[in-house]
Parts: sequence; structure tokens; C-alpha cells
Amino acid sequence: MQALILVGGEGTRLRPLTSTIPKPVVPLVDRPFIAYMLEWLKGHGVEDVVVSCGFLAAGVRNVLGDGRGFGLRLRYVEEPSPLGTAGALKFAETLLDERFFMLNGDVLSDIDLAAQWAQHEESGAKATLALVDVADPSHYGLVRLNADKSISEFVEKPAPDQIDTHLVSAGVYVLERPVLDIIPPDVNYSIERDVFPQLIGAGLFGWPGDGYWLDIGTPQRYLQATFDILEGDVETAAGRRLGSSYLFVGDGVQVDGRVIPPALVEDGCRIAKGARVGSRAVLAHGVSVGEQTVIDSAVVLQGAEIGANCQLKSCIVGAGVRIGDNCTVEDGVVLGEGVTIGANNVLSAGARVFPGVELPADAIKF
Repeated sequence: MQALILVGGEGTRLRPLTSTIPKPVVPLVDRPFIAYMLEWLKGHGVEDVVVSCGFLAAGVRNVLGDGRGFGLRLRYVEEPSPLGTAGALKFAETLLDERFFMLNGDVLSDIDLAAQWAQHEESGAKATLALVDVADPSHYGLVRLNADKSISEFVEKPAPDQIDTHLVSAGVYVLERPVLDIIPPDVNYSIERDVFPQLIGAGLFGWPGDGYWLDIGTPQRYLQATFDILEGDVETAAGRRLGSSYLFVGDGVQVDGRVIPPALVEDGCRIAKGARVGSRAVLAHGVSVGEQTVIDSAVVLQGAEIGANCQLKSCIVGAGVRIGDNCTVEDGVVLGEGVTIGANNVLSAGARVFPGVELPADAIKF
């Protein structure tokens, strides 16, 4: 089986994390985000993956290589300009099989792709959309089905009185190659808005799937995905690494404080006396944590240095960040790569500090 993954977006909603790192390879717990998708595909029999790149494409290639590390064949196409979801599909046409998966590259899921593929074959569909049940479909486009699971209608951002189903598209499709004939070449074209409506009544089906699904497009969802992996709410190789203790502490880690599961602390980290890491915390390689500092429900990426008597909660700290003593960083704050925060600062309310910025001591009590 084959899959096409679209990763051409700039990841603007995840900035400043994506200011220096392509969104597909932003670290999530212990591996690049797209690794979860590749492992998921591999587990359902996919062996050939085409990655459609755009922004910072070389960074994606450099991290993923040719796919041998994932037991897959990986090939790449690079859009010359943004072409939309259908335009990107058309641009990859020469590499695609007669039947293939197409996936949006910002989905974390463990739904049963083999079952979706099987329904597609049995129904004789031209396109089969994986559908998931969400509590509030008003932020998505809900999908209405006929009794035979053919799609009857899409309703974009439905009003409360229009919500008669909670099924939304999961951004995972099984497509037949003739679908590409609908798409004009070299134009910006959307598969969701321009292609699928043309297939209603002509071979467009939905497959309602059970399991975990999350669109990781914002810092809040990035943190939620981290916590869900740590707590085993989604089936992943990273979760299996944590095991039944929901805890991983790597080689050469110096722990003079405490680590409370679920948590992952990678090789070379140092946790000073009186410090507490966890629960729901990730420290990437080489992070140092000062005395009496508390890191709770937070992600601290590679090589960051956190001073003494700090409080980090519900935040994301980029690689190489330095935080001085007596700082509070909480409530959805994201610090980009290489940021320096002087002592006695308070950052909260979802503040975003972009890469390389330096804040002197006592600069902000946000």
C-alpha cells in the first residue's frame, strides 16, 4: 500500500516552534512529529510513502532521509509554490499508484486504516474519507452520511441548529487514481472544497472510525498530544517506550530532585536538588533544571537551561533556551529556539517569544 502525506504548510499557528523547524519534524515527546504518522502507516501495511513538501523542505528530508529507519520507502516532491491540498496531490501524480492513502500531515491518530481501506474496496468507492466523532463539530465541517455510508453533504462550521451529526473529516482519505482527473494542473485547488463536493453521489463514501484523533495545529493541541502520548491515550511506539510505569529516564541523567510520572527525561539531563519534574513533563536531551524548580505539564526541548526557583507549567520551551532564576513561565507560553529570559520574569497568558529574543532581568510581569 502507498500513502501521500501533505506537509507543505508553514505551521504558522505553531510559531515560534515552527519558525526554525519544519512542522513535520517538530519534536513530539521523543521523536519528530511525522514519525508517529509513519509508524502508524507502517503498522497498517503501508510500505511506500510520498511526502509533499513546501516550506523548509530540506529540513524534512534531512531528518527523515530515505525512510529506511522507519522500514519504509520515502520519496519527496517539493511544490514550487503553494498549490492547496488538491494541487499538491496533482503535483505528485507521476509517483502515485492506482489506489493510495492521502493524509494531512498534522494528524495524530491510531484509527484502523486497514478497516478504512477494506470498506473502500468493498464499496467500490472513488474516495473514502475517514470520519471521527468530535464533541463540538462547530469548529470543523460536519459530514452527513446516507444509510450505505455514501456522503450526502458537507456543512462547513455548522450553526448549533445544523448539528445533527458529530462526524467530521479526519484528514485521511483512500483515493482512486481517476480522482486526479478532476484536478486542473498547476493551480491552487482544495480537495475538501473543490474536489469532494463534485464526487457526492458519484462514489464518495465515509468511514466512521473509532480511536484516537487529534489535529495538532496549535500549541495547546501540541501539549495535549504530548500528555495523551505520555498517558497512553493514543497507541504509539513512544508510549510503549514509557511502559506500564509511564516513566522513562535516559542514560546519564543526574536526578537529585524528583521525577513524577507520566514523564520522559532524555539522556544527559540534570535535575538539581529540590527540583520536581512532572507529572506530564518532557525533558529532551541535555536539559538542566535548577534547584527548587518545578516543571509541570510542560515540554522543555534539547539543551535548554532552567534556573533555580522557577515555575514552568503548561508551556513549551524551545531548544537552547536559557531561563534565569526565579522565573514563572505558564499558561500556554511558547519560547522559541535560543530565547534568553533573565531572572525574575513572569510570562503567562499564551505569550510567544520568537527565536533569539533576549529579555533582561525584571523585564516582564505578564
